[in-house]
Amino acid sequence: MSFRGKPIIPATPRVISPSPTPSETQDISQDSYLGPVTRSAARRRQAGGVALQQQPLHEDAHEDSDPELRRARTRSRSPIKSRKVGSLTTSTKTPRATRSKRKEKEKEDVKVKQEANEDVKEETKEDIKDEASNGHLALPTPTTLSGWDWRDFSRSPSPLGLIPIHRHFKIFIHKHEVPRKALHVSIGFLVYWLYVSGTQTSSVTPFLMGALIPIAATDYLRHKNASLNRLYVKCLGALMRETEYSGWNGVVFYLLGAWTVLYFFPKDVAVVAVMLLSWCDTAASTFGRLYGKYTPRIRRGKSLAGSSAAFLVGVATAGWFWGWLAPKTGPFPGDEHHPFMFKGILQLPTVISSALGLSSSQSVIGGPVAVGLLSLWSGLAAAASEVVDLFGLDDNLTIPVLSGIGIWGFLKVFG
Repeated sequence: MSFRGKPIIPATPRVISPSPTPSETQDISQDSYLGPVTRSAARRRQAGGVALQQQPLHEDAHEDSDPELRRARTRSRSPIKSRKVGSLTTSTKTPRATRSKRKEKEKEDVKVKQEANEDVKEETKEDIKDEASNGHLALPTPTTLSGWDWRDFSRSPSPLGLIPIHRHFKIFIHKHEVPRKALHVSIGFLVYWLYVSGTQTSSVTPFLMGALIPIAATDYLRHKNASLNRLYVKCLGALMRETEYSGWNGVVFYLLGAWTVLYFFPKDVAVVAVMLLSWCDTAASTFGRLYGKYTPRIRRGKSLAGSSAAFLVGVATAGWFWGWLAPKTGPFPGDEHHPFMFKGILQLPTVISSALGLSSSQSVIGGPVAVGLLSLWSGLAAAASEVVDLFGLDDNLTIPVLSGIGIWGFLKVFG
């Protein structure tokens, strides 16, 4: 007979348990080593030798009802509620004290988590801010729902790190721009000296153009040659803003603005316009950096403090020139070819005076009143030209040109 169709099932092997049976435990002495034994089992063995019986765990068991449950892990992933680990000594704390302590610990954990979240948010904001301002100029973020605002454009921000001398003198050169402002102010005193010495504007413009051409050519070439640019910045870095590292130097626009007003405008208007450029711009920059954070912002980089300083300095400059300097020091040889536009009087236009029913004598004012009105208008023109951003042009060009146009137009109408 063949047994090929029936599967052969092997016999079940005998498994010998490593743990001793109850009969074996009786034969073994207490001094023999039987492996690690729990403290509770040792106490029971010493008390009566009763065998340790495994008790099933129930989900509704109380934390303090069974000493074995207290030895469970504090953080268990089982659905059974967590049980606290029992200490070596018997706990004398009541359940109410335990719950109050647990609540205090939960409150502390919540507070720590909140502080950690705030720290993370601040670090994230700082990282975003650092990424947005990485030492180079970039277009500002929109401040309105519609997009770009004209207040967002500014020539003022100057990043730190492009010019070496700015890193060594952060306060003296980078923040307050003392060498640059000293040069700026000195041009006004140079104009004053040229005026009182009898120098005519037609004699100054050739020198300005003669200086403008090589300076502009050098400024163009340094952007084409990196080594020349480094040498240029090393020599003139104290007089530059870091925005001018990869852009045109402000001296180019300064010379161009001064040449424009001295060439095209009457003598008195041109002299006052250059003085406004020299002194009003410096005053606006100085007081805007010092007190601009305490006053409303007119636009990005321009505050009410800086504009107010420019206005007051402009009024004082125009009043000093037309009210004291010009009457005391003139006339000079050659003034017949370069006459003043302001003759000391202001007159309403004929159309306005006839509409108001004023006579010719009633429509004319002179003396300190006329000088005061012209000074107020000059200060307003200086402040407005310092604030406005004309197609992103440098203020060294816009301030003298716009101020000259404003004063010339005022005198053309009322002079």
